[in-house]
Amino acid sequence: MRLQGSTHINAPRDKTYRYFTDAAFVADCAPGVQGLEVIEPDKKFKINAGIGFGAVKVTFDTFVEFLDKKPIDSATIKANGKASGSNADVTAELHFSDGVSGGTDLNWTADALISGAIASVAMRLLGSVTQKLSSQFFECAKSKIESE
Repeated sequence: MRLQGSTHINAPRDKTYRYFTDAAFVADCAPGVQGLEVIEPDKKFKINAGIGFGAVKVTFDTFVEFLDKKPIDSATIKANGKASGSNADVTAELHFSDGVSGGTDLNWTADALISGAIASVAMRLLGSVTQKLSSQFFECAKSKIESE
């Protein structure tokens, strides 16, 4: 499944980039996150997150790694989550560019592969739920960055 989107953030590009590449900030805005463990500062972390797909609720232990960081321009993130009988693999790319009035335009893509029990039970809902969770994340991030 491929997801993509864009948003304008009323903050300078260096500030926006710094927030989106900070594990604690990402975990704070990601829906359902219940815990964060930094494995390697600025590089690898583990989150525990509960996600619901309709009546089906599942908790994933997810290892997240920044694969490629090009300060203030882009970042590539890989995540692998495991839950009872299910797996999720996601690769996301974030691209930052100068927006109007000193703001930042953020364009992002994510390729997600969900397999196992959760995929077979919740296949009809995956697209809409994933899009909803992405929207919640970016709305939270935008609000927090713009308010500081």
